[in-house]
Amino acid sequence: MSGIDISVGIKYRERALARNLGNVALVAIAWFATTAAVLQGLRDDLDWVRAPLSFYLIGPYGPWLQSAYVILAGAIAVLAIGYFRVTVDGPGRQGVLLLFLVGAVALAITAQAETDLGGDRKLTVGAIIHAISAPLAFLGTTLGMLGQSWRFRADPHWRRRFAIAFGLALFCFAALWLHALWRELPRGLSQKFVVLAILGWLALAAAWLRQPPSMNPD
Repeated sequence: MSGIDISVGIKYRERALARNLGNVALVAIAWFATTAAVLQGLRDDLDWVRAPLSFYLIGPYGPWLQSAYVILAGAIAVLAIGYFRVTVDGPGRQGVLLLFLVGAVALAITAQAETDLGGDRKLTVGAIIHAISAPLAFLGTTLGMLGQSWRFRADPHWRRRFAIAFGLALFCFAALWLHALWRELPRGLSQKFVVLAILGWLALAAAWLRQPPSMNPD
């Protein structure tokens, strides 16, 4: 077998792997979005405008959302690995992968650590862990989104995805900081808006990964 044949075979396998990872990620993202949406109706003990998603991890149906968090964490990791495999090598490639993996691990930890529900109770160890891991999950994921989108700009195979990917990632990052700093906003509604925007970017990235571009530069 010639060197060209081997190279073509490797590229074909990488594209096939990317498609499979994209499929897995898209299903996982859809599962999380569906679970979180359904719980907004099932949990009539919580005000969906004021209660952040973390409150839904505790009480009725909590284990369902906990598992959905872990599944979403897996989707983030899968996307990170997929794009690491199909984008060209260059500055920041390993850093983007690391940011996504930090976000994924932090999200999985967040699902298991009980959040502070307020009041005069002393903070538990779980609440302290949750207070650290939840922002880390948001930051790791959104910074990974920005980094991956920026890398599209320098990749001849993915360059045409740069504008929409970077624009949406920048919007998600700005919305995250608006939610964090503007404390007068309804906490549940603003957080869920940020989550929905991030899910939009992740779903778009998964859909693109399902149909990776030709390995021949434009």
